[in-house]
Amino acid sequence: MRGWITKGEDDLRIAEHALALGEECPSDMVCFHAQQCAEKYLEALLAYHGVDPPRTHDLTEILPLLPPGVGVDRGVDELAELNPYAVDVRYPGLSPDPGREEATRAVETARQVRARAQSVLPMQELFQG
Repeated sequence: MRGWITKGEDDLRIAEHALALGEECPSDMVCFHAQQCAEKYLEALLAYHGVDPPRTHDLTEILPLLPPGVGVDRGVDELAELNPYAVDVRYPGLSPDPGREEATRAVETARQVRARAQSVLPMQELFQG
């Protein structure tokens, strides 16, 4: 579980750093790393509850696997908006490049998924010592 969190933190750090580049911001990569952050935190929640994370990037497939009462305060539709960023934005011609506003929304969604997951996970235990 700790590995999922570490990777999710790395993805968010990269997304935030790139977003801060202003006009030079690669919005497509910001969106990719925001999606990856949300995905990894959902997978950390699954692992914490003894569920093997599925091999998918589809957040709407991962979300229902969480135990009852372990929501992330994001709706299925909002998480579904992140799905194209897992693959499509990484290859030319698969989807239009997202703009800065879209990238900002993606990072905010990732931050909210992260905050909810961290409120449920035993973060201090995981990162002691």
